[in-house]
Amino acid sequence: MEYKLDKGCHSVYSLQFHLVLVTKYRKEVLVGKLAQRLKEIVEEVAKHFKVRIIEQEADKDHIHILFSGKPTLTLSKFVNSLKSVTSRKLRKEFPDVMRKELWGGRFWSQSYFIASVGQVKLEDVKRYVQSQGRD
Repeated sequence: MEYKLDKGCHSVYSLQFHLVLVTKYRKEVLVGKLAQRLKEIVEEVAKHFKVRIIEQEADKDHIHILFSGKPTLTLSKFVNSLKSVTSRKLRKEFPDVMRKELWGGRFWSQSYFIASVGQVKLEDVKRYVQSQGRD
């Protein structure tokens, strides 16, 4: 098995995640300048958390973000910060869109999807682990 590895002071790791955030009421507001600005803000927040954005793309009512982080990253804090900072900044910078489409003080749906993303298949890792200690 071969991984693309990151290194810390006392660890070697490979941690990637796929995050999906959905707009409140699935309103299709993630287009044009607003979508572009959203991606810029995501990069800013990620930098603050020392998270590397691998890829991201918005599609009208949701955004997919593929990122890597350190073992010390608290995923829930990162996601909650990402949601609150993007919401606050977009509301301030695009007030007309927000008043018209996303009333009630919410930009994002309360829920989100996050999954770990491996560089190898689960079955390959299982076979590798099972083969340990066998001569």
